[in-house]
Amino acid sequence: MTLRTSLIRAGLLPTALALALALALGLAAASAHAFDPAGEDIVYDVDGEAFEGYLSLAEGESRGSVLIIHDWDGLDDYERRRADMLAELGYDAFAADLYGQGNRPVETEAKKAETARLYEDRERMRALTLAGLAEARAQGAAAPAVIMGYCFGGAVVLEMARSGAAEDVAGYATFHGGLATPEGQSWPEGAGPLLIAHGGADQSISLDDVATRGEELEAAGATYEIEVYSGAPHAFTVFGSDRYQQRADERSWDAFLDLLQEAL
Repeated sequence: MTLRTSLIRAGLLPTALALALALALGLAAASAHAFDPAGEDIVYDVDGEAFEGYLSLAEGESRGSVLIIHDWDGLDDYERRRADMLAELGYDAFAADLYGQGNRPVETEAKKAETARLYEDRERMRALTLAGLAEARAQGAAAPAVIMGYCFGGAVVLEMARSGAAEDVAGYATFHGGLATPEGQSWPEGAGPLLIAHGGADQSISLDDVATRGEELEAAGATYEIEVYSGAPHAFTVFGSDRYQQRADERSWDAFLDLLQEAL
């Protein structure tokens, strides 16, 4: 496990030791079959539509907050687990809902339809993400925030990073996320900081796509890191799935904690 590496990279010891222990406990709990949420589901309204997010607040003084954007399944226990892991590390975490209360597609075609709806309406995508951020703050999550997302959620994160639409956002992170830059969009000068965590064996998003995004970010003078994990397939962080790769999950999580440490 890479907890010691995390301590060295963070440059801390007393606090980092506690964080590392909390991370170990969080990963162990996440690997278990049963999940007992420590936070609470939050129903909120966006222009007359009901959405249901998940809030997990740090005990004591918060180190900042994290907005989590779900994958194409919609918000489920995976994002809840991640939110609880972050709360154990001292961060307020809110998993936003971009589909709507009760809308959790099961069939592949339904998942494609939900993501396509938002890919084709970027204004709605941004508005729902901003609404999640606003709800997090209304529920007591500390500012500033880092926005992170998985798979589809990673594409949303990049959309927000390109747009610069969110205030008091200190960083962005995408895990095995969609990387395409839509036609007509570009990266603003000095964007970021941004972490892109990608699997070297991802057959959905090629290494050519990763290289192209790197070229765009470099040309924009962005602050970014791209980490590629050998042998890791798409969705390598999803606990209990046949695509889960522990090494890539732990190393990408370490890199994310470094971003939180620096940005918040």
